[in-house]
Order: sequence, then structure tokens, then C-alpha cells
Amino acid sequence: MEKVYAGKTVSVDKDGYLTDLSQWNKEIAMEIAKEEGIVLTDKHFEVLAYLQDQQRKEVALSIRSIGKSGVVDIKQFYELFPKGPLKISSKMAGIPKPKSCI
Repeated sequence: MEKVYAGKTVSVDKDGYLTDLSQWNKEIAMEIAKEEGIVLTDKHFEVLAYLQDQQRKEVALSIRSIGKSGVVDIKQFYELFPKGPLKISSKMAGIPKPKSCI
């Protein structure tokens, strides 16, 4: 499947997650955030960069591991991405939906 974000056509899965991280850019993240009612800050982008780095290293993501990352604690993670932090942040980061998310 394909979707257009910021004038760029990207490949997505049935849930709307990018299937190719190389297609991701900050403008795409901002459009996904807008759909979720979130305005991205530098802290959001710091979290997204961390998620992308973990994805490249093939590290399984969980809310607990992100809370221990040193980037944000669990409370901050929920404040930044209130409607399901791991699910929404992964989508904005251009990585697949984590297996731990239903």
C-alpha cells in the first residue's frame, strides 16, 4: 500500500506504518503527528531518533526499555505521545509497529 505524506508517496502496511525507513523524513513525521493531534518538539525528535537507532540495531522495543533509555522516562514518554506512546511514536519514527503493541 502507499500513502502520501508531505507530497511524498511512501510505502505503508495495512496499519499505516512505513515499510521502508529510508523513505522517512521530518516532514513525514510532522504530518503523522498532525493526524494524531501532536505538535512535534525537539524532545519528540530525540525520541524518534532513538527508536530508529534501536530499529536499525534490531532491538525489540518496549515502553519499559524506552523508559530506561536515558532519553525519556516513562512518564515523559506518555506525556509526549499520550494516545499510546510506543505505537504512535513508532509510526512517527517510520518504523514497524512493535510486536509488543496490539
